[in-house]
Amino acid sequence: MSRIILALGALAGIVAGILTGPAFADGVVNIYSYREPELFVPLLHAFTAETGIETRILNFSDGMLERVKAEGRNSPADVFLTTDIGRLIELRDGGVTQPVVSDELQANIPPAYRDPGNEWFGLTMRARVVYASKDRVPDTEITYEDLADPKWRSRVCTRSGQHHYNTALFASMIAHHGEDYTQTWLEGLKANLAHPPTGNDRQQAQAIYAGECDIALGNTYYVGLMMTNEEEPEQKDWAAAIKVIFPNANDRGTHVNISGMAMAKNSPNPDNARKLLEFLASPEAQSIYANQVFEYPLSPDATTNDIVKSFGTLNPDTLPLEDIAKYRDLASELVDRVGFDN
Repeated sequence: MSRIILALGALAGIVAGILTGPAFADGVVNIYSYREPELFVPLLHAFTAETGIETRILNFSDGMLERVKAEGRNSPADVFLTTDIGRLIELRDGGVTQPVVSDELQANIPPAYRDPGNEWFGLTMRARVVYASKDRVPDTEITYEDLADPKWRSRVCTRSGQHHYNTALFASMIAHHGEDYTQTWLEGLKANLAHPPTGNDRQQAQAIYAGECDIALGNTYYVGLMMTNEEEPEQKDWAAAIKVIFPNANDRGTHVNISGMAMAKNSPNPDNARKLLEFLASPEAQSIYANQVFEYPLSPDATTNDIVKSFGTLNPDTLPLEDIAKYRDLASELVDRVGFDN
């Protein structure tokens, strides 16, 4: 049995909590997170059981960079956890992260999913895919470019074009095709919408189930979350109504994004922070985390959840995430330029 599994079983009680008490206490690592805490608390419990280092979490929906900048040198933040490459780069370019030189991080995180200067590291990967009606869409292959084809007129659903999941995808289109092509493509995609963008990714599956549209953009991990949702079992019906299609699987690959981490520039507990980063990057921890959130682990030695495997083979776009992220502001501008959300 792995040391992490043993640690998970050995620890009783709540380790992760809201940031309270002395920020500079020994044996502590303070986490600022964009990720819902319940998704990774089991791993933090295991980390504490193994190292004796307590973890404290402050959760954010937005504004993390602004908060850390305002705190300055007195910031208690040790580690940042985020759900998007754009947010990782925002933190790095905002000057609030620092390099971490670690053989373990280098070994467990492939170069394509870590910062060249070692200021951020990916943990797990999700794909931006097409949810398609099992009953009404016979297609087994769809490209992102196809989404602007008039054959899909009034058959497409999506959440806001300004949501960072979509701006990342649109930025990848700019990276591959350029600004003019992407603007025209966005106009075509908008013309194919069944109704104005609304809701979240799960609600796109619900719209397909209800017959409001036939295909939608969504992240892979939401399908796993819906398939296993015991508290809202109606979501199992939404998931059962759709199939996952990996766009561009047979050419340039499917657009992916990552959940990732970084060490704070003014970390008051840098040794503890490094230990947490290395722990989370280990193949065992990645396997547990990926299984919890239905994402793809980045370590080649980690295992993927069976539900995620059932979606089919993911062939990720090989374009470096840095090359995509630099077009995010332009992608957001194009969304407004074509009135995508109107």
